[in-house]
Amino acid sequence: MKMTKVVPFAMSALLLGGAIGAPTASANEGEATVINAETSEQQVQPIFIKVTGTVENVEVRENATYYTVVDGDNTNIVIANKDSLVFDNMGKEAKLQKGDKVSAYSYGKKPMLAIYPPQYNPEVIIVETEEMGSVEVDFFNKDLVDTENNLKLNVGEDTKLASATGKAVKVDDLKEQHLVVFYTIATMSIPAQTPPSKVIVLDTIEKEEPVEVDPVPTPEPAPAPVDSAVQEIINKDFYEVDGTKMVPLRLIAEKLGFKVEVTPKGAIVSKGALSYTITRGQKEYGYNKALRQFKVAPALLESGKTYVPVEFVEELTK
Repeated sequence: MKMTKVVPFAMSALLLGGAIGAPTASANEGEATVINAETSEQQVQPIFIKVTGTVENVEVRENATYYTVVDGDNTNIVIANKDSLVFDNMGKEAKLQKGDKVSAYSYGKKPMLAIYPPQYNPEVIIVETEEMGSVEVDFFNKDLVDTENNLKLNVGEDTKLASATGKAVKVDDLKEQHLVVFYTIATMSIPAQTPPSKVIVLDTIEKEEPVEVDPVPTPEPAPAPVDSAVQEIINKDFYEVDGTKMVPLRLIAEKLGFKVEVTPKGAIVSKGALSYTITRGQKEYGYNKALRQFKVAPALLESGKTYVPVEFVEELTK
């Protein structure tokens, strides 16, 4: 699951004089903007900075434990204490240990030490397991929609509600709050809608006055329902990459009556006069003699299984 993006820290840059680059992290974007001095472009400051990786070292100190989290060339320190919120991706309380794959979410407006590797005191830490559970940490508005209009919450009787401070929570208490949302299924609409299994209000973050923004454009009508067997595959076999749901190409294409010819770097999917050429690691794909583009490049996320953005299913069902 998802992903990296460069996050600017104006204060750190001033203190370090540009000697140390900003840490790499992923997050939902919103709120404040900063100016990149080199490119003169505005960059959106994330509401939550997301640090991902594998715990490679654990150092227990007097009042906290320091976890060294490594993701490729990126190294970050995640600091946790006895009051830290630590869950797995299904919403169960968890205990961090060496070898865990984790995602740590820190409120973007908190002060950050000018130190390398970067150190974070996250609001919540998620231990990623093989269970097919998803987590979103973001600010949700009065309609329980996140900042990028990606996810809307349909809270039901089975949804467990809690808060970081232990206070009792009702559905109305979720509105215009920073939330940790655990869910397993979501619709293919815009925004995707989900009946979350668990929601935690991060009431340790001071609530700000809502900022007026331009109205969200009216979304296009949701696509027609896909075959039930295909929908079952989508619900059970998927990954999230850069906020995009990725589903298995061959399983779905063959269910829809397409022939799938495996190539060294992807596959050719065909039926009648239709032909699609898919290449792993490449956003562009061939459609007959034309070129089209995915939001996220297809990838080999499991051994022998190429995954593509779920939107491609709509393409195959036209």
